[in-house]
Amino acid sequence: MQEDQLCAFPLNGRQRRNRLCWAREHVSWTQQQWASVLFTDESRFTMESDSGRLLIWREQRTRYHQSNTVERHSYRGGGILVWVGISLGGHTDLHVFHGGTVTGLRYRDEILDPYVHPYAAAIGNDFILMDDNARPHRARIVEEYLEDHGLERMEWPARSPDLNPIEHLWDYLGREVAALNPPPRSLHELKQGLLCVWSSLPIPVSDNLINSMGNRCRQCIQVRGGHIPY
Repeated sequence: MQEDQLCAFPLNGRQRRNRLCWAREHVSWTQQQWASVLFTDESRFTMESDSGRLLIWREQRTRYHQSNTVERHSYRGGGILVWVGISLGGHTDLHVFHGGTVTGLRYRDEILDPYVHPYAAAIGNDFILMDDNARPHRARIVEEYLEDHGLERMEWPARSPDLNPIEHLWDYLGREVAALNPPPRSLHELKQGLLCVWSSLPIPVSDNLINSMGNRCRQCIQVRGGHIPY
C-alpha cells in the first residue's frame, strides 16, 4: 500500500504574508483555546493492481473532480472521497461521499448539518470550525448556514495543508488499512476498512497532532511564512 506524501504547493508573496500573520496570531494560543477547534479535511483514496501488488493511493489537488467522487469496482479509475474531523479528546465519524460532484449544498447537507453542528453543540459556545479554502467550503449557501447557526469559522491561510494537523492522519489511516488481514481487494472493502480503522482511532494519536499546533506556528514564523517540514 502506498499513499501520496504531503505536497508543498508553491507560495506567492501574499500567501506567505498571510501564513506568517496567521502563525503570529495563533502561536500563543493555549491548549484550552485549541480544544475549541474542530479540524476537518477531505481526502481521496484510490486503488489499482500493479504486478500482483495492491496499491492504495491518497491523491491530492483533484479531490473534488467528479471522476474522483464516483465509486468504481475496477482497480483502475474512480476512488473514495472521505471527510473527517478531529478535536482534542475526540473525533467525528468518517463520512464517505457517494457519487457526483461535492458542491456547497452537499457540504452543508452531508457534513455541516449532520456532523459539524452537533459537534459544535458538544464543545460549547467557544466552538471554531477549521476547514480549508476549497470552493465547496466557501460557497454562499455554506456561509449562510454557518451564520444562521452561529458557528464560527477559523480564517485559514491558502495553500497551508502543512499547518493542518489532520493531514498526517491520512497517512496513519492508509498504513492501518494496509495492515488489515486480509487487505482490501475492492473499493467496497477499502471503504469498509477506512470506516473500521477510523472508528478505532486512538485519541492520543489525534491529540498529539493537535498539540503540535504551537510548534507549527513557531516554525512557520521562523521561515517567514514559508512551508514547514510537517
